[in-house]
Amino acid sequence: MEDSGELILENIIKLTRSSEKKFKLGNFKGALEDKIKANAILKSKSCDQKIIKKYREELSTLYSSKFDLIFDHKLKIDEIKLNEIVKMLESKSEEKLKNLDYRGAIKALRRAEKYILN
Repeated sequence: MEDSGELILENIIKLTRSSEKKFKLGNFKGALEDKIKANAILKSKSCDQKIIKKYREELSTLYSSKFDLIFDHKLKIDEIKLNEIVKMLESKSEEKLKNLDYRGAIKALRRAEKYILN
């Protein structure tokens, strides 16, 4: 069971890094597809809290920045408001995807991820 958890985590991290690389190269559609696959795995029943915690640690290294306004904002809001913001950004991403705005959709998903970091 432990090995399967590590494989799942490894797969999610690969998809996330691939998404970041594609985003930086301007392939927004490919970045969005990888991010959606990673999120689907994260929301599946095969993902437990331990995997999610390790994934968040990986995200914090991926998105580390000297100037992070989202981090500052997270310090001032409670958990309920944080969850509302994440849901709003995820729905905004879906809306952008319906309009075939891949760049806007991936940016909203990336922003949502920054709110769920530790």
